[in-house]
Amino acid sequence: MKVAILAGGLGTRLTEETSVRPKPMVEIGGRPILWHIMKIYERHGFNDFVILGGYKVEVIKQYFATYRQNSDDFTIDLQSGEIRWKRSTTEKWRVTILDTGINSMTGGRIKRAREELGGGTFCLTYGDGVSDIDLGALVAFHKRKGLAATVTAVVPPGRFGFLGLSKDRETVDAFREKDRQDVGLINGGFFVCEPSVFDLIDGDLTVWEREPMERLAQSGQLAAYVHSGYWQNMDTLRDKSVLEEAYEKGAPWLAA
Repeated sequence: MKVAILAGGLGTRLTEETSVRPKPMVEIGGRPILWHIMKIYERHGFNDFVILGGYKVEVIKQYFATYRQNSDDFTIDLQSGEIRWKRSTTEKWRVTILDTGINSMTGGRIKRAREELGGGTFCLTYGDGVSDIDLGALVAFHKRKGLAATVTAVVPPGRFGFLGLSKDRETVDAFREKDRQDVGLINGGFFVCEPSVFDLIDGDLTVWEREPMERLAQSGQLAAYVHSGYWQNMDTLRDKSVLEEAYEKGAPWLAA
C-alpha cells in the first residue's frame, strides 16, 4: 500500500524556517519532520512513499537524491563514476517525489498523484504532523468499515489555560489547564482512502478538507478512527519547540 504525503504548502505561519525550505523539511532532532513521518509508517510495514511537493520541492528532491551518499560509506572511481558501497544502513524506502504545482491546493495535489497512487487503497497524511498511532489498526478499521475514506480524529494539544468566569464576566472564578473536556476532536490526518476519492476532487484549486471531505461526510462515506494517544502538528515555532522537547524525551511517535 502506498503512502502519499502532502508536502507542498507555503508554511506561512513558520516563515522563520520556511523562507529557505518547505515545512516538511524543517528539522526535529536533526532530521526533517518528513523523515520522522516516514519512520512512523516504516515501523508498521509501509515503505512505498509518494511525496506531493510544490513550494521549494527541489529541496526535497535534493535531500533524497543524495540521501544514501550522506548516510553510507562508499568508494568512488572518479574516472568512471562507479560507486561501490561499503555498507548499507539506509532505510529500504521507495520514494517518488512529484511536483504538484506551487499554487495547487491539498485536493489538487492529491488528484495530480492519481496515476502514481494506482488503483488500490492508499494512505494519506500531512507533512507536518507526527503521532504514535497504530497504523495497522487504522488500516484494519478502514477495511472493516468498507467506506471510501477514513480520517484519524484526535484531540488537539492544549495551548492555553481554561478560564471560568463569574456571572458578570468580570472576574475569574476557576482556572485549569485546558483538557479533553474543553475541546472536540479534529482532523489529525493519517487517512486511508479508496481510489473513488479522486472523483470528488474537481481540480488544482480544490481543498481536500472542504468539498471532497464534506461530500464524503454527507454521503456517509467518511469513517473516523479515534486516536487518543500522542499527536502533535508543527504550525508555528512554538510547535517546533514542543516537538524538539518531546524528541529529547524519547520521541513518542518513534517509540510506539
